[in-house]
Amino acid sequence: MSSVNLLRETQAPETTEHATGAPSRKATDRRGPLRPGQLTPARVRLQGRTVSLAFQAVDVAGCCAAAAAAYRVAGDHAHWTMFVAGPLFLLAGLSLAKAYGFKRRETLAAHLGRVVAAFAGAALGLSLIAGPLMGLASPIGSLAVWAAVSLATLCALHALWWFSIRRGRANGRLTPNIVVVGATGAAHRLIAAALLSRDANVLGVFEDRLGRAPPDLQGVPVLGDTAALVDHRIMPYVDRIVITVPSKARARVREVIERLRVLPNEIVLLLDGEDAGYEDAAISRLADVPLEHISGPPTDQARAALKRAQDLVVGALALVVAAPVMAAIALAVRLDSPGPMLFRQRRHGFNNEEIVVWKFRSMRVEAADARAVRQVSANDDRVTRVGRFIRRTSLDELPQILNVLKGEMSLVGPRPHAVGMRTGDVESARLVAEYAHRHRMKPGVTGWAAINGSRGPVDTPEAVRRRVALDVEYIERQSFWLDLYIIAMTLPCLAGDRKAVR
Repeated sequence: MSSVNLLRETQAPETTEHATGAPSRKATDRRGPLRPGQLTPARVRLQGRTVSLAFQAVDVAGCCAAAAAAYRVAGDHAHWTMFVAGPLFLLAGLSLAKAYGFKRRETLAAHLGRVVAAFAGAALGLSLIAGPLMGLASPIGSLAVWAAVSLATLCALHALWWFSIRRGRANGRLTPNIVVVGATGAAHRLIAAALLSRDANVLGVFEDRLGRAPPDLQGVPVLGDTAALVDHRIMPYVDRIVITVPSKARARVREVIERLRVLPNEIVLLLDGEDAGYEDAAISRLADVPLEHISGPPTDQARAALKRAQDLVVGALALVVAAPVMAAIALAVRLDSPGPMLFRQRRHGFNNEEIVVWKFRSMRVEAADARAVRQVSANDDRVTRVGRFIRRTSLDELPQILNVLKGEMSLVGPRPHAVGMRTGDVESARLVAEYAHRHRMKPGVTGWAAINGSRGPVDTPEAVRRRVALDVEYIERQSFWLDLYIIAMTLPCLAGDRKAVR
C-alpha cells in the first residue's frame, strides 16, 4: 500500500454495514478542526528553533555581505566600526524585537514593520558608538550607505522567511502533529490553546474509558483506546504522544506509559490537575520542545542535521563511485533471468512509516516474496545465480543509496525489515516488546548490528532479540564518529563474513 493510499484511507469517513451490506449509518467527519489537509511523515517535520537558527545564520551572512558592499561604496568616508559591529547590532535588535517568532496571524507588513523597528534601534546604537570612535569625522554619509544596503537586504530576506514559514505551516512541515491520551480537563485546555494559536495539530484523542468519553473534544475526534492507538495507521505521521491523565492517578499513569513504550513515537507527559502556571507554561512549549520527556527519540536537531549532511555528502560520493558497478550488476541481473532489474519492497522506516526500499532483484520473479513471509535460507532455490553473488557480497543493497538521498533512509542505522516479516509462524515484531524502538531512527544501508555479526535473515526468536538489542544500543550511542567507524568497518566485515545466510 503506498503512502498516498494510506493517507486516503486514514482520511476516509468510516461506515458500518449490516449483514445485508447496506450502510447502517455514516460516521461524521473524523478529521477534526486541527487535522491538516495533507499529512506529512514525521521524518520531514522541521523544528521551529532549528528553522529560526538557520534564518539567523543567513541574516548574519547577508548583513556581512551588505556591510562589505557598503564599505566599498562609502570609500574614504567609511569607518570600519559600523561595518564590523553592524551585523552584530542588527542580530541583537532582531532578536529583541522577536523578529524570528513568525506569529501565525502576523501579516507580511506587520513582520517587516518589526524588522524596520529593530533596524532603527540597531542603527541608533551603532551611530552612538561609531561617532566618538571616528573623532571629528562625520559618520552620517557612510552610515547612510550602510543603512540603505543593510535594510534592503534584511527586508528581502525576511520577506522570503515569512513566505517560507507560511508555506511550511500550510504543508505541515512546521507544525507538529500530536495525539492526546486522556479526555481530561488538561486535554480540553490543550486543544483550546492549539485552536487559538494553531501551533500544533491535534489529530485525535485516545481514552481507555470510552464509556465516559465524549465522541470528540472541541471537534477533535476520540479515535479509540490505547490499544487502538498502538496499531493506528495515523501514527507514522505523529510527532508526539501527549499523556494528559490526572496527576493523582499514579497507577494509571504508569500503566499507560508502560503500554505505550512499545511505540517509536516520542511520549511526553502533561499532568492534569497541576497548578495553572505549570500547565500554561507546558502547553505554550508543546509545539517546539518536549514537556516531561517519557519515551521515544530525544530532540537533538543539531545531531540530526549533522547526520543528514553526512548522508548527503557521503551518499552522493558513494553513488558516483558505485555507478559503474551498479550498471554492470543491472545488466547481469537482466541477462541472468527474465524480469525487472530492481526489486521493490515495502519496509518500516522512521516512526513505523512504510517506505519503498529498492534492491537489485536476486530471486526469480515468480518466487519473489515482497512480505518476507519466508525468509531466505541456505541454498534457497528461489535465488538466481547472479542473486547468490550479489546477496553474499551485499551488492544487491546498492540501490538503497537512492533511498538515502531521498531522505527515507540513512547510511547508518537499523536495517529496515519488510512489513509483516515473519520468523517462523510468528510476525517478527511480536517477538520482542522493544521491536518498534529500532524505528526511532531512520533505517540504514549498514549498521551496528551488521558489523557485529547480525546480518541476513532473523529466522529464530533469539536472532530477532539480538538484532533488536544491537539496534537499540546503536540508537543510544549514535554519533557522527560512530557512523564513520561503522561505514569504514562495513566492507571488511562483509568480506570476512562467511557464515551469514544471504
